[in-house]
Amino acid sequence: MPGATPAAVVLVNPRAGSGKPARLLPHVQSAFHAQNFPIQFALPQSREEFKKAARSAISRGAKTLVAMGGDGTLQLLIRETLGCGLTLGVIPAGGGNDFAAALGIENWREAVPAIAHGKSRAVDLARVRFHNGTSAIYIGGGGVGLDAEAAKLASEHFAGWPGRLRYLAGVIRGLYGFAGVEVELQLEGDETPAAKGKFLLVAALNTPSYGGGLRLAPEARIGDGLLDVVVVEKLTAFQVLSLLPRLALRGKLETPRLRRYRGAKVRIHAQCGTLFHGDGEILGPDPCEIAVLTGAIQVLVP
Repeated sequence: MPGATPAAVVLVNPRAGSGKPARLLPHVQSAFHAQNFPIQFALPQSREEFKKAARSAISRGAKTLVAMGGDGTLQLLIRETLGCGLTLGVIPAGGGNDFAAALGIENWREAVPAIAHGKSRAVDLARVRFHNGTSAIYIGGGGVGLDAEAAKLASEHFAGWPGRLRYLAGVIRGLYGFAGVEVELQLEGDETPAAKGKFLLVAALNTPSYGGGLRLAPEARIGDGLLDVVVVEKLTAFQVLSLLPRLALRGKLETPRLRRYRGAKVRIHAQCGTLFHGDGEILGPDPCEIAVLTGAIQVLVP
């Protein structure tokens, strides 16, 4: 990236969304040119190259870095730059763009003017700490149970599918042999568990949706300092499959066996071997504690 430091640097993930960012790149470049906004683009070909490009931009004095891809691309940028005092932007072009949607940015056409002329807003992140001493940041939704199984399968077997369909395919595949997960959910400040038993899934969300538009927590807000926790009781495979058509079409999980809670910090104690995912990435083994990082990053919004 030779020359003077631009107003912003866009880190493009060409592999996100089955190659969608690379296809959209000429249109995005033209749109920034029309806005008369000086900007540079980097196209790293791997996670390590992506992180190196972010560090290089910071060392050159860039104050705004933009992720062009899906939630995973933005998550990677945030992890690499958290605490550096930067302003971040997002151009949604991946399989799942739930964080951008929570910001009010639905597509690249809305993202370009937000980056060029928008305002900066402080928003929350989530940090999960595991019993083994490790920790990780996630930006949208995470949890245990069938959705963690679906996330793992989606990334392994259905990576080339569109966001929501990829997740739903993972759900269908994950149902085979899934017997539910024993969980005890503890909210900060409560002496007794909020929920205890065998569940289909337990999820802690920072955004209203995850998994490519699945709205498990429609009241969630990314700047309220709270997690929206969703608990779905154990359902039979037939009951889950009966919910999928509406979930696929409308992104809503509608069942009376769903409960929601809110809190700044929650603890999930699950049976041995249970895995926790964040934004579709397996992050570690339960038990774990999830806490809100209030106003952790500044993001450009319309």
